[in-house]
Amino acid sequence: MERLTDLSLAENAAPASHVRTQGSTRRPGGSWKEALAHAVRDPDELITLLELPDALREAARRAAARFPFVAPRSFVERMRPRDPDDPLLRQVLPLDSELAETPGFVADPVGDASAMRAPGLLQKYRGRALLVASGACAVNCRYCFRREFPYDEAPRGFDAWRPALDAIAADPSISEVILSGGDPLVLTDPALERIVHATARIPSVRRLRVHSRLPIVLPERVNGDLIAWLRGTRLTPVVVVHSNHAAELEGSCAEALERLVDAGIPVLNQAVLLRGVNDDADVLAALCERLVELRALPYYLNQLDPVRGAAHFHVAEERGLEIVEELRRRLPGYAVPRYVRDTPGAESKLEVR
Repeated sequence: MERLTDLSLAENAAPASHVRTQGSTRRPGGSWKEALAHAVRDPDELITLLELPDALREAARRAAARFPFVAPRSFVERMRPRDPDDPLLRQVLPLDSELAETPGFVADPVGDASAMRAPGLLQKYRGRALLVASGACAVNCRYCFRREFPYDEAPRGFDAWRPALDAIAADPSISEVILSGGDPLVLTDPALERIVHATARIPSVRRLRVHSRLPIVLPERVNGDLIAWLRGTRLTPVVVVHSNHAAELEGSCAEALERLVDAGIPVLNQAVLLRGVNDDADVLAALCERLVELRALPYYLNQLDPVRGAAHFHVAEERGLEIVEELRRRLPGYAVPRYVRDTPGAESKLEVR
């Protein structure tokens, strides 16, 4: 995975020092670039900040050597101190379990390699094409299905995107372009605006979909410049965020989602069913209701993609079906996400039944 320091943020970052007291990660307010530059990148620091047991340190170091650790400080602040089972912490804390080899858990669980149409361009489903806009993220979720994606082969710089854009233009069936990653929103607004304006010049493309975790974990990113380029072309924008627990949707995160909705941009949420995080009807009902309160619609509940290193998050589909059936009994239909799996070679995501 591309390291955050490769994103040329240093010239925009605040000095490396920051205000910190035991149990707190807060530093003075600033731009999203400053917040990203000052994210926690050392699992030892995370364990110290949250006053977690020292016994976690060695395993966290080993797992982070395989797949780096990073988490924004505002996201860490939403975690409960002294609680190794906090559901937000479990999503980002490296564990020895990641190093175990589990049959069926592989490097490319969703068939990205076979869907590559040009550097940085994936197409699995008719009418849609996905640009892997960046290999970096503001948070490295330990269950990430692209943990081992070859990001170093993706385009860097606008000119390198020309083959992908030409391939989209050559296929008039493509009406929607998806910006994904990594996370596309770690790129600067001018860089994203240039890609989006070039996409808008392709006559067949009508919609722009942005998949991002940043509005959840780094809500400072949702600013006026971002909204300007999202709404600055003839393309209809849709933002798909990724939240797995209602505790994520507080404070500035809630404000970020409301800014998008107030700007007339539909916001959908994808969650992943994760053992020890949200494999419980009460937890998922609270997440869905909180999303609806913020005018963001629950979209998908994804069965965990069987990526190498994430088997400890697996929840059996039978249990997932039980949970979703309970959600249907409790919630209005629009608040119940579709329970789906991503199956390589399928023509769409498949509902778990």
